[in-house]
Amino acid sequence: MARRRRRPLVPEARSGLDELKSKLMGTQTGEEAKFEAAKEVGVPLQKGYNGRLTSVEAGQVGGRLGGSMVKELVRLAQEELKKKQ
Repeated sequence: MARRRRRPLVPEARSGLDELKSKLMGTQTGEEAKFEAAKEVGVPLQKGYNGRLTSVEAGQVGGRLGGSMVKELVRLAQEELKKKQ
């Protein structure tokens, strides 16, 4: 099965997603956020080649970031719905 590169459905949303990621992880950039998430879960992520990471380790980093982002987006959506009522 071929790998798919994950891209936002709306490419213009990339900067907003990176901003959200950095805000949630307390970093300056979205790139730094993945290293912070890796450090929190004990995954030896480094700049450059990371082909020696197991799929479990890579999933821990992505899951930490993605899960936090989804929770925050749901929270924001709920706030917006409350305002409309």
